[in-house]
Amino acid sequence: MDYLNVTIDKLKSGRNVFLTGGAGVGKTTATREIIKYFEHESKKVAKLASTGMAATLIGGQTLHSFLDLGIASNLGELGQNAKLEAPKKVKKLISAMSLIVIDEISMVSDALLEMIQLRLRQSDFRGSLLVVGDFLQLPPVVRGFGEVRFAFESECWRGFDFFKIELTQVYRTDDKDFIELLNSVRFGHIDEEIHDTLNEYIKPLPQDLSAFTFLFGKNETASQHNKNQLAFIDNELFVKEAQVIKHLKSAQDAEIQRFMNDARIEKELELKIGAPVLFTRNSWNYFNGERGIIVNIDNNYVYVQKEDEKVIKLEALAQSKERWSEKIIEGKKEMIEEPVFSVYQFPIKLAFAITIHKSQGMSIQDLIIETNEIFAPSQFYVALSRSSNPKRLTMIAPKRQWHELAFVNYKALNFVRDI
Repeated sequence: MDYLNVTIDKLKSGRNVFLTGGAGVGKTTATREIIKYFEHESKKVAKLASTGMAATLIGGQTLHSFLDLGIASNLGELGQNAKLEAPKKVKKLISAMSLIVIDEISMVSDALLEMIQLRLRQSDFRGSLLVVGDFLQLPPVVRGFGEVRFAFESECWRGFDFFKIELTQVYRTDDKDFIELLNSVRFGHIDEEIHDTLNEYIKPLPQDLSAFTFLFGKNETASQHNKNQLAFIDNELFVKEAQVIKHLKSAQDAEIQRFMNDARIEKELELKIGAPVLFTRNSWNYFNGERGIIVNIDNNYVYVQKEDEKVIKLEALAQSKERWSEKIIEGKKEMIEEPVFSVYQFPIKLAFAITIHKSQGMSIQDLIIETNEIFAPSQFYVALSRSSNPKRLTMIAPKRQWHELAFVNYKALNFVRDI
């Protein structure tokens, strides 16, 4: 099946689509292609996600900001905050869209989906909705000890009548045995054979850790490991500061800092010649998660040698926060996306360590997973699925059993099995 064209045809015909599949099957690539197609056809596309980081991966914004939901997490709070009725300009904006894309749908709660539906109804939205994600990956964030409730648990989910398209071909690795292992872990199925296979990845750590990327569950641990390893390199320290250009005077410093955190942009990027780095973007000559070594640094460029010995001459690239505004174009009022600010920084980060959360979308070759920092459902699967070469994968022996690490939310499991 030509998944891309089928998805586009369904959306063009007015159907809502649920695009799903496990890790590494190309959901993000397909989503970007669909967005590109609609924008090329001069259609207006809202690119949304529940978290800032997921939104920056598709060059969009959060659901809360686009739909003017404030800090509300459900309809009751929306009413309490006097935001139950959408302002006219928000209704106008939503109704102008031909396509609304919601990425990482697994992180959208039932209550948030109800608020989304309310805004679409208030705005008489006549376009199509594309929701993308895998419910066996990261779940919605819950305040305190509340129960996790997924988007599919809401009556709205049935009301949207999604046409499901499931991508199944794994592109991240072609190792068939590893793909089968990933599938078992995705569904939380750990029998004796899977248990023994996972044990094979527990290996002694090499003395020189610089050739590997550690995957941690916590930001502090990843940050500390990067600092410690960089200190071992006996070369001059270069600090590349991010450059910010405000296109609109209304741009706030706090908003810029939040965007940089979400987009994995270092305010001060500390580098040394000889340090290993991961690319954090996709380009024609490198991909997100690909590894290289810094071979030279000057005022304007950083030179990174990849494993194929090709040297990439990198310059600081812009990532922009955009918003929709009404402008008069050739005498007619139109909704257009305009940049609020742009941040220029080199699209790399130190490769010694990264968190599981920030490794979203990455394919990493030389990987060490710190299993003892895994605490959330499906987090182990997300970590394991970053590996693009299982022969170069090492796991630190967990203090718990594998089946306790590879746990899955039972509601998500039942939903995915039934669809």
